[in-house]
Amino acid sequence: MIVLGISGAISHDPSAALFIDGKLVAAAEEERFIRDKHAKGRFPYEAARFCLEFAGIRPEAVDVVAFPHAEIPLGSLARWHYAARHWYAPDRALTALFNGNRRHHRNMVQLNKLISDLNIGGGKVRVEAVEHHLAHASSAYHLSGFREKTAILGIDGKGEYATTFFGYGENGRIHKIKEFYDPDSLGGLYGAMTEYLGFEMLDGEFKVMGMAPYGDPKRFDLSRLITFDERGFKVNTELVNVIGLRRYKDSNGKGYYFSPKLIEWLGPKREGDAIDDPYIDYAASIQHILEEVSLGLIDHYLGDILKDSGKICFAGGVALNVKLNQRIISRPDVKELFVQPAASDAGTAIGAASYVANELGDDIEPMAHAYLGPSYTTEQCIEACQQHAEKPSWERIDQVPQRAAQLLADGNPVAWFQGRMEFGPRALGNRSILGAPNTEGIADRINEQIKYRERWRPFCPSMLDRVAPQMLKTDHPAPYMTFTFDVAEGWKERVPEVVHEDGTARAQVVTRETNPRYYELIEALEGYTGSGVILNTSLNRRGEPMVCSPADALNMFFGSDLEYLIMEDLLVSK
Repeated sequence: MIVLGISGAISHDPSAALFIDGKLVAAAEEERFIRDKHAKGRFPYEAARFCLEFAGIRPEAVDVVAFPHAEIPLGSLARWHYAARHWYAPDRALTALFNGNRRHHRNMVQLNKLISDLNIGGGKVRVEAVEHHLAHASSAYHLSGFREKTAILGIDGKGEYATTFFGYGENGRIHKIKEFYDPDSLGGLYGAMTEYLGFEMLDGEFKVMGMAPYGDPKRFDLSRLITFDERGFKVNTELVNVIGLRRYKDSNGKGYYFSPKLIEWLGPKREGDAIDDPYIDYAASIQHILEEVSLGLIDHYLGDILKDSGKICFAGGVALNVKLNQRIISRPDVKELFVQPAASDAGTAIGAASYVANELGDDIEPMAHAYLGPSYTTEQCIEACQQHAEKPSWERIDQVPQRAAQLLADGNPVAWFQGRMEFGPRALGNRSILGAPNTEGIADRINEQIKYRERWRPFCPSMLDRVAPQMLKTDHPAPYMTFTFDVAEGWKERVPEVVHEDGTARAQVVTRETNPRYYELIEALEGYTGSGVILNTSLNRRGEPMVCSPADALNMFFGSDLEYLIMEDLLVSK
């Protein structure tokens, strides 16, 4: 069975994923190909083309197209809840009751156009719509490899109407326990505060998370934003998650998902890059609220399942909140947490396709790694150098990991481009900027002179699998940078450039099996530093998608103060 997943239902992060007989063979985000971060309002034409071409599949051979957005019937509680909670905006409320989700029909038009334009299925392809949160759930559960009864958690801004999902998986089937509906959205609340704190919703939430450790969550009481107990929650739509005339608008007429009443209460919206008072405390407080509400709901709806098996899967944009994930892992009833590395809406292409493939009888193989995008040969890298306007100076080198390690040990940041591009927002050693984590000031240099982003932003350590239990004091799997861990005493001084303000690190544990060249590089650097750890951040500049092709890497290289770029077997230098 050949199933092509297509995402982009909520007007951002379109992607494509291809399953053949239950195996995920390719997945990619549209933004990487068209160089437009989050590719808002687009459908994944280039990503779908890549997946099919990589697998050697003719478009006509696709059996099913799976799409992570379904029509919600009038009898569903979701539509009535939405209408009642949005009655202050009667146009939206009445649309929900009489026409359903306003995106659904537009989505179907765009999806059918993509199918026709790419000749997918030869004009006869079967199209299966999957509820958005079921797609998130499947992307985590079916790809986790867990066989026992497994708790499933999904938290994001919203899908059709649902915002939060509690369920379980057993024998390959997903069962709903409880859903919450828009505007009662933890992801929406966090996103609205992300806008208030000066960042872009759907992009800056991880910046709020990174800012939070600098603040005091107890200094300001933000409990007016949400009422909650162990059974549920209700967002205060007088302040946040607002639509229509309730929105605050700036002098340019741009509307935000918070109201003028929030400004009256907390003060002006934050501007600029400084993490100044009182905004760091607001960030700490909203992070604390997210954690406390989420953990309380997990207790109530998933506690019994966790007592039985200890296994839990998590997807949705909030699943990328690594601080929340650390709290989940630390629960005594949790043995293992699997977070879909493409937890945001990009991952719903995987989720919709895996859900449909499972329903049609395929046995879904566990996700072995996230290296699911395009790769390029050394010859293609040479060709890109020859065609580039800057006429880069390059040489073909032997012992590539060893040469890279020497450059790093000398205190240089190195752009590292190799193998298949990662799927999801994290650079996992194939499209990365690297540094030696014991080189004083390397993190500030990369932030200020290469990525041109806020200087307080933290960096992640990639580490050898044999080092992780020593540095992180745990053997919990961590292949995707989806968790933070407390760094062991003694290690904070050894690798200070990858330890955050609160003494944690968002770690990637690297194995030789999944990425042998990157593993060899970290081993070679270990010979210089003695740590078996490397500083790793994505190969892109602020506001840009991660690089995809050699040409993208060269453009990034010449648009920053990077001095060394290694592309496959080439060393490019200034």
